[in-house]
Amino acid sequence: MDRFVSTFTNKIDAKGRVSIPAPFRAVLERDGYASAGSSGIYCYPSLDAPALDCGGERLAKKIDGLLAGLPDYSDERDELSVALYGDVQILSVDGDGRIVVPEALRAHAGLTEAGGGGQVTFVGLGDKFQIWAPVAFEARRKAARDKVQEHRKLLGGGGGTAA
Repeated sequence: MDRFVSTFTNKIDAKGRVSIPAPFRAVLERDGYASAGSSGIYCYPSLDAPALDCGGERLAKKIDGLLAGLPDYSDERDELSVALYGDVQILSVDGDGRIVVPEALRAHAGLTEAGGGGQVTFVGLGDKFQIWAPVAFEARRKAARDKVQEHRKLLGGGGGTAA
C-alpha cells in the first residue's frame, strides 16, 4: 500500500503523545520520512477544518507543486506559503511509532479531554492523513456522506446506500 487509507482511533496522553497507526507508519517509511534517522513528519493545521494535515515527502512535493503553479512573488503564492509552510511543524517519530503533538496543534484540532476524551482519530486521505478529535470527525464523516448522497440523487444515481 502506498497511500494513506482507512480510519483509526488511538489514545493520546496528556503530553500529546500518540501512536501513528501501523499502516500509516508503513506508508511514511516508504515515503522516506518515518525511518530511522529521518527528521520526522510534516504536520500543520488544516486550512478548512478543525484537524491536522500530516504526511511525508509526498505531501511536501504536493505543496511545492501548488506553489509552483502560482506566479513568483504573487500575493497568492505568499499567502499559501505562509498558510502551509509557515505553520508546519516537523514531528519526530520515536522508536515505538509515536509522535508528540504540540499544544498549538492540539488546540487547533480540539484534541483536548472535552474534544476527544483522550483519543484522536487518524483519517487516510491518499497522499496525506488528518488527525481529528473523534466527535468532530464523526460529524465531518456524516456531512461528507450526506453530501455524496445528495450528489448521487442530483446526478440520477439514486439515493441508495453507497458501498
